[in-house]
Amino acid sequence: MIAFVDVHYRETDATAACVLADRWDASAPVDAWSCLVSPIAPYEPGAFFKRELPCLLEVLRRAPTPGCVVIDGYVWLDAQRTPGLGARLHEALGGVPVIGLAKTAWKGSDFAVRVARPGSVKPLFLTCIGVDEAAALADVATLHGAHRLPTLVKAVDGLARRPRQWSAVVESS
Repeated sequence: MIAFVDVHYRETDATAACVLADRWDASAPVDAWSCLVSPIAPYEPGAFFKRELPCLLEVLRRAPTPGCVVIDGYVWLDAQRTPGLGARLHEALGGVPVIGLAKTAWKGSDFAVRVARPGSVKPLFLTCIGVDEAAALADVATLHGAHRLPTLVKAVDGLARRPRQWSAVVESS
């Protein structure tokens, strides 16, 4: 299973979401859920993992151990491999491979692999741990969707931002 995870923050709490897929090219999740996390750590520049990692671990605690986790963010923060959220998640999960697909360039992110998606001139930025970079790029290239954000990345983002509305859409389809 591939777990796509994301977190949406409010002032004092957050919604962590997980979407599971059984294949990289899946157009729909096999399962999806979210959970409320409260309290949350304050934002700390340069230490985002302190805020997000507990949320990701909480939502993943409810899942079978995935074969890979895809996050909205970076595994490494620079070419010297300073650990980012993804590297810390990999460690916390006991070595589960993690692929980071960031939407925005991080200062000094020239080391990240730029992923050109169909229909978009803006790239995604790929970093990974526990999986070969070429293999991660090949897997990400097969992700379903005709736009910059793959279908399941967009789905987990929507679930984190609007868990009630997203659930209603899934249940009615």
